[in-house]
Amino acid sequence: MLSYNCRKHYDAPMSTLSNGPSATPEAAPAAPFAAAVPRRRGRGLAHGLVDDLSEKIRSQQLRTGDKLPTESAIMQAYGVSRTVVREALSKLQASGLVETHHGVGTFVLPPRAAGMFRLEGADIATTVDVLAVLELRISLETESAGLAALRRTDAQLQGLRAALDAFEANVAAGGDTVAHDFSFHLQIAQATGNPYFADIMGHLGTTLIPRTRVSAIRNHDRRGEYLVRVNREHEEIYAAIARRDPDSARAAMRIHLTNSRERLRLAQEAAQRSAGTTG
Repeated sequence: MLSYNCRKHYDAPMSTLSNGPSATPEAAPAAPFAAAVPRRRGRGLAHGLVDDLSEKIRSQQLRTGDKLPTESAIMQAYGVSRTVVREALSKLQASGLVETHHGVGTFVLPPRAAGMFRLEGADIATTVDVLAVLELRISLETESAGLAALRRTDAQLQGLRAALDAFEANVAAGGDTVAHDFSFHLQIAQATGNPYFADIMGHLGTTLIPRTRVSAIRNHDRRGEYLVRVNREHEEIYAAIARRDPDSARAAMRIHLTNSRERLRLAQEAAQRSAGTTG
């Protein structure tokens, strides 16, 4: 049984977000990126970049639908590394401020009134374990997606499509999506042609899906916004596997799982702060 310290931060720079070759620095909005964030060590650089971009979005210097500059352009404007940029983009996605489409770019999302789901005290201990499982999944399923893109059969691709269609239909009908969510990820593992990937996924079962164990996600998502976002991320993974693009498949899977991890980590930190304030 994995055991983690509840106060540990789960924000190591694990994301491999990529804006692809689409936007160019010349096409990027120059003015909002004129000021560079203060140079700080470690996680402070990414947080400084997140703070600056978040403020530009909230003040509408960057508006809904605007496309962010490429990673290289942000690196040059702020004087930070690619790892810092990718970590910052992951945090912005988890906060619901932007959305990345691999090979297309990162775009500003409309404001969400509901905000991030909030953990109750009873969820905190469970969340620690869910975060640990997500760390494992990031390592395991990122490579699984890349191998599936190289090795999948047409029949396996049809199975993935059927799982996504069933997922989407149940989101629209307000039905259960957990089985179809798990089926999608399990079928990717099976499409690797390596039985050990599928064995590990099968052993963990539907407990892999965070909303089966964290009640705050289920209670928050009455209008399906969370699941719609999950479905879009699944579609990115599927599209890369369909076109046999292993690099894009790995990137799309990492984006999907890192977003889940970051949303939970932020909620965990907020719950711990609240518990410390009221305790």
